[in-house]
Amino acid sequence: MEAKILLSTMADVKAFVTSMTNCKTRAELVSGRNVVDANSIMGIYSLNLSNPITFRVAAGASEEAIAQCKELIRPYAVA
Repeated sequence: MEAKILLSTMADVKAFVTSMTNCKTRAELVSGRNVVDANSIMGIYSLNLSNPITFRVAAGASEEAIAQCKELIRPYAVA
């Protein structure tokens, strides 16, 4: 599963990382060629956050884990 998200403020990044601790599967954020763990606040700050970034759930994740991740990223989702 992939989705575009926007983390435009430091508060957004902190809240996002806090919510990712509840994610039951491995998740990554992708910006260009850079890929970081979605739980890593330092990794997230290394990305270009001026544009939407891609949130990606690891292949093989259960439907329940994917649904949970979708709910967690809803406040940051870009249409």
